[in-house]
Amino acid sequence: MTRTLGHSLYQVANKNQWNFELWSAYDKPEDLMHQYLPKKNFKGFGINKLSFTWKAIFNRADTIVLSHINLAIIGFFVKLINPQCKVWLIAHGIEVWRPLSLSKKYLLKNCDKVICVSNFTREQMIKRHNVNPQICHVLNNVIDPFIKLPVTFEKPAHLAARYNTTAGQPVIFTLTRLASTEQYKGYEHVIKAMGSIKKHFPGIKYILSGKYDHKEEIRIKKLIEQHQVTEHVILTGFIEEDELADHFLIADLFVLPSKKEGFGIVFIEALACGLPVICGNADGSTDAIRNGELGRAISPDDTDELNKCITEYLLAPLTTLKRKSLQQQCLSHFNETDYIQKLQVLFAT
Repeated sequence: MTRTLGHSLYQVANKNQWNFELWSAYDKPEDLMHQYLPKKNFKGFGINKLSFTWKAIFNRADTIVLSHINLAIIGFFVKLINPQCKVWLIAHGIEVWRPLSLSKKYLLKNCDKVICVSNFTREQMIKRHNVNPQICHVLNNVIDPFIKLPVTFEKPAHLAARYNTTAGQPVIFTLTRLASTEQYKGYEHVIKAMGSIKKHFPGIKYILSGKYDHKEEIRIKKLIEQHQVTEHVILTGFIEEDELADHFLIADLFVLPSKKEGFGIVFIEALACGLPVICGNADGSTDAIRNGELGRAISPDDTDELNKCITEYLLAPLTTLKRKSLQQQCLSHFNETDYIQKLQVLFAT
C-alpha cells in the first residue's frame, strides 16, 4: 500500500511542482524499488528509528503524511513545534479499532486529515475515537501499478504440477498472514468446510498460503487432520511476489472470511487476476468487493453459509470470459489514475 501511495504522491507533487520525499524508518537506501520513485525522492534510515524520528519532527514540510498510527509521536511533536504544518494520518484497520495511547489520541484530535482505507474504518474512527467526521475521508486502496496482471487466463502448468492438480479439478485459494496471534482470518472455517465440500467435489484442492509461525502451523495441521482433509489442503508457506498472479490463476475461487480487515488489498489483487472472491461482511472487506458488486460477503462465523457460497461458485464453472470481465470491473474501480485524482482533490480541500 505504501509503495503505491508513494508513487501516487510523487505524481501529484510533480504535477503541482511540489517537493516530495518518501521516508522509511526501516528500509535502507538500497532497498528502494526504482520503478516507484527516483533515488533523490527517497530516504531510508535502515532501522535507525532515533534519527528518523528526530529528522521527521524537525523537518520543515508543509504537509506530512503518516502512513500508520504508530508514527503518532512524530505527528504529536510536529504539531507542537510547527502548528502550521498539516499532518495527515492513514488509518488502516485493527490498529485504530482499539483503545489508543495519549499521543495517538492527541494526534487524532489535532491532525488535519484522517485518510481511512475503507468506510468501515471511517465509522470506527468516528464512533470509537470521536474523530471529527469532517476530517475523516475514505480513500480505498488500489492495485499496485507495477503488479504483474494476466493477459490470458490459462492455469499455469508449473503450479498444476507442483500442487498435483488436473484440468477440471476445482481449486480454492487463500493468501494471508497465518499468525497464532491473529486468529480472525477465517481460514479455519474454510478447512472445516472442506470436510463437507469434498463429498460433492472429490478432487478439490485448498491452497492455503502465507507465512506462518510454528504455533500456528501446529494448529492448522491439527485442524486438517481433525476434518479429514489431508489430501485436499496444501499449506504452502510464504509465496514470492513474482508468483502471486500465477497462484490467483491456478484457483477457481479466492476465500478469506476474515473479521478484521481494514480493507483487504489481497481481495482486489485476486479480482484483478479475474478470480472471484468470498470475504467477510463484518469489516472493511465489503469496500474491496464494492458491497457485493464484485464478490460475495458472508457472515465470517457461519460455516453453513460459507459451504453454500463456495458450492454455488464451484457449480458455475469459471470461464475465461468471466475472468476477463471481473478483471476489467475491478480495474475500473481500483486503479491508480483515479487514486491520484482523489489525492489531488484531498490536497485542494
